Amino acid sequence: MAICFQFQSPLKPINFPSSTTKKVPIFKCKASFSTTTTTELEPVFTSVKSFAPATVANLGPGFDFLGAAVDGLGDFVSLSIDPSVSPGHVTISEISGSSKLSPNPLFNCAGIAAIATMKMLNVRSFGLSLKLEKGLPLGSGLGSSAASAAAAAVAVNELFGAKLGVDQLVVAGLESEAKVSGYHADNIAPAVMGGFVLIKSYDPLELKPLIFPQNQELFFILVSPEFEAPTKKMRAALPAEIGMPHHVWNCSQAGALVASVLEGDVVGLGKALSSDKIVEPKRAPLIPGMEAVKKAAIKAGAFGCTISGAGPTAVAVIDNEEEGKKIGQKMVEAFLEEGHLRSVAMVKKLDRVGARLIEGVPR
Repeated sequence: MAICFQFQSPLKPINFPSSTTKKVPIFKCKASFSTTTTTELEPVFTSVKSFAPATVANLGPGFDFLGAAVDGLGDFVSLSIDPSVSPGHVTISEISGSSKLSPNPLFNCAGIAAIATMKMLNVRSFGLSLKLEKGLPLGSGLGSSAASAAAAAVAVNELFGAKLGVDQLVVAGLESEAKVSGYHADNIAPAVMGGFVLIKSYDPLELKPLIFPQNQELFFILVSPEFEAPTKKMRAALPAEIGMPHHVWNCSQAGALVASVLEGDVVGLGKALSSDKIVEPKRAPLIPGMEAVKKAAIKAGAFGCTISGAGPTAVAVIDNEEEGKKIGQKMVEAFLEEGHLRSVAMVKKLDRVGARLIEGVPR
């Protein structure tokens, strides 16, 4: 569910130090975009580096209200106090991993989120310089814009003492998403918070973390083809109205998916993931080979398969990593044979942490 462009390079796993910050689950969040401090804060670091993970939005029947974070893939943001930048402003000094993104912070998802976070913190006397490292290809269906926004919001917040909660960071990131890829939180919320997240309401914004049991294994099989699937085109394909039977079915399957997450039932999760009768049937035909890829994944042993976000990435679930690799290979073959598209497969765990600080230079 991000603005989509042609793939530039295969996705690469990311290795980084694990966060030392212990995250406290938040069971209900309500937030609005506004300044949260009346006195200006002093920075506690001269520079920081943050990371935010890839995400899988929708999860089948959860269109625009369910999402999950994926471990080992994502974007990095480096942020520093820069006397050459006008106070209260941010400049993007470098972008790596993509040649298509604007360095203008007003038109860049990381820049927009950074500015929104600065406003929340009432930062007026310091100018900031931002470097964006894209680990996710644009338009991958893995929350590329949300990862940049989440990493930027966390970087600004950490630079000034981490005064904002995760709900406020989601709001800052949502400011970016609204301008770049549409007003939806099913990527930005899990990118910031980690794990599975349910968006209970948009007005007011209410977020519900769904805690997948620590003792259960869950692997996402992600297969990304070289294909362009613009979000506007994919949203335009959706029906303006739906029948009551499909409404009832999708609601029941979304409920089943939530229950499966909370119970650690990967088989049930996969079954619900595969059950969408409203969005996937309209989008799958627009991605060459997608329907065959789903069939290949299920035949090879996946518990379920659907489109990740607006696509073109296909996502399947399993509880065994080695089995996941075999399933991924079958999905790659199906994309090539039926859709005539080359693709890359990865098997990744659930990211339970979300966006975090990974480096900081004290002031």
